[in-house]
Amino acid sequence: MYQRVRRRKVAEINVVPYIDVMLVLLIIFMVTAPLITQGVKVDLPQAEAEPLDEDSKPPLVASVDAQGRYYLTVGANDKEPMSATEVAVLVKAHLAVEPGTPVVVNGDGAVSYDAVIQLMVLLQTVAGVPSVGLMTDSVEN
Repeated sequence: MYQRVRRRKVAEINVVPYIDVMLVLLIIFMVTAPLITQGVKVDLPQAEAEPLDEDSKPPLVASVDAQGRYYLTVGANDKEPMSATEVAVLVKAHLAVEPGTPVVVNGDGAVSYDAVIQLMVLLQTVAGVPSVGLMTDSVEN
């Protein structure tokens, strides 16, 4: 007579398909990550700008004048012109003491777009500001 061979059940999971999916996702993320991080995130209003709440902390205002000089204003205190890196370092120090303080950029209409963008990039990379706002004048009809 035939002897029955008893096979033991295998309690292992075949992980090869999971590894394939993981490698495909890794390649997708490696390709798309540089495309996502190349822009500067700016919170622009879609219609009319709303003023900051009066109950919120006074904002840090990083300004660029028509000659390309940088200033940092806290509340109503104006300071001497400084480099963009100095502004970013001062903002970082202020945010370490008072986190959650809003940061806005006030750019003169005659200043180059590059000067404003460079300041925003420094505020995000050096100072670690999560969101940089743009300051505007109200439209009078």
